[in-house]
Amino acid sequence: MTNNKTSPENRCPWCGSDPLYVAYHDTEWGVPERDSRALWEKLILDGFQAGLSWITILRKRDAFRAAFAGFDPATVARFTEADVVRLLADPGIVRHRGKIEGAVASARAFERIEAREGFANWLWRYVDGQPLQPRPQGPANIPTQTPLSLRISKDLRAEGFTFCGPTIVYAFLQATGLVNDHLVTCPAHGRVAAMGR
Repeated sequence: MTNNKTSPENRCPWCGSDPLYVAYHDTEWGVPERDSRALWEKLILDGFQAGLSWITILRKRDAFRAAFAGFDPATVARFTEADVVRLLADPGIVRHRGKIEGAVASARAFERIEAREGFANWLWRYVDGQPLQPRPQGPANIPTQTPLSLRISKDLRAEGFTFCGPTIVYAFLQATGLVNDHLVTCPAHGRVAAMGR
């Protein structure tokens, strides 16, 4: 994205003033993502966020990428118990056995969907290939989950994914641009909306 700085007084308030969070808001959050691997990485990181703040995960993202082989699903799908033990000893990531094992199971689920129809295609068909544009006026207008996130969550679980409840899925949809939830007063809203057209 070019010219991607957002005026602080109009920026969505959730990112506060932390430079890392502000950069994430201004350059990544809400940008329509159509790469299967990148979508899978974000979904896995959102699963690791459960019970934590996103800024915690964002600060650890590079360590996660190193620990999970650059989030290459084919590699992660073949992780063994030895890899799980290795990851549980890695202080750079969130050391939660269930989430680590869930990431491995989700890599295997990703591979099945990717081989069948493409993970990006599978996800984007829920919005007919075009980002939803709710045009929220303020933070109170933004839900934490929707019937769509509930449906996708249910379907992801049926495919073998874990840590993908409807709230996690809605945060994922917002972050990857399937839903443009930048406030209408935020300059990023218009930029992101234009990318979806």
